[in-house]
Amino acid sequence: MPIEMLIRTGNVRPIVRWGEPVMHTPTRTVSDFGMSLQTLIADLFATNLAANGAGLAAPQVGVDLAVFVFDCLDAQLTRRVGLVCNPTVTFTERARRSLVDLDEGCLSLPGAYAATIRPDFAICRGQDQYGHDVEVVGTGTLARCLQHETDHVNGLVFEDRLACRMRNLLHSRHDQNAWRYPADWPVSRVE
Repeated sequence: MPIEMLIRTGNVRPIVRWGEPVMHTPTRTVSDFGMSLQTLIADLFATNLAANGAGLAAPQVGVDLAVFVFDCLDAQLTRRVGLVCNPTVTFTERARRSLVDLDEGCLSLPGAYAATIRPDFAICRGQDQYGHDVEVVGTGTLARCLQHETDHVNGLVFEDRLACRMRNLLHSRHDQNAWRYPADWPVSRVE
């Protein structure tokens, strides 16, 4: 299905929290690009939109497949929407590439953010919803999103990149806000 249809046809699913095994285990490679994958991608888009996210990976809805969607801005403030199956991220040498220390959050640990250092430029390669090769060049929030979601399909969460003290602060922030996010969030919400 074209992305325009995938964005409009999905159902919102509950988002899985950190601690669940699917969030900390590398995913299976996508090899079947049929209807079940199309449905999953559509549901990822719907769930990401309902949660007001920048991106969402299949493990975050309890599916151990290497696929994620994104809907966020690049450094030029251009909205970028897409998906990548079987993603790999590389960082090409750029004369002016730098590391950026920004607050980062995760829909699987809602309500908590922590300063996280990541490169400001990333190239993500994989396949699209049809199995065709794709390459997404990311800057700004998109670069961070590509790295964050690829980490998810590799069984990592962003706290794995933080020092112990920052991890504790992150979980404390989540604990303070957890009441706003029911177990089936974003299917249901606390207003």
